[in-house]
Amino acid sequence: MIAATLWILGGLAALAAELVLPGVYLVWVGLSAVLTGAATWALGLGFVASCVLFLALLILTVGLALLRWRRATPASRINAPEAGLAGRAGRVVAVDGAMLRIRVGDSEWPARAAAHAGPLAEGAAVRIVAVEGVTLLVEPGE
Repeated sequence: MIAATLWILGGLAALAAELVLPGVYLVWVGLSAVLTGAATWALGLGFVASCVLFLALLILTVGLALLRWRRATPASRINAPEAGLAGRAGRVVAVDGAMLRIRVGDSEWPARAAAHAGPLAEGAAVRIVAVEGVTLLVEPGE
């Protein structure tokens, strides 16, 4: 009974510390400790069994949280070159053979015409259809 009370109080202390020091790390420790205390009280577990149960619950809760977080979090594409570029309009600022230089917003990018697009002249409006590395694939736009 005393061991169960200590597990529960320790778990509640970890949960309270999480409120003061947010980081989502002590939540799993606190939850596992409270559940271990409840199981120790209900089943009369000994010290070794309650420690093993605590570690198993800790691994389970952290594993489930990581699995859920991994599914809920999309891969970040914030700093990827193609982030938000496909579909945008630009203007050809230089032509050097098959390679183009286009202006999109306040930036200039290397580009080339898409396979189905004809030759593009300097000053032509283009629309970005894809990104290959840092080279934009463009087609005539409006």
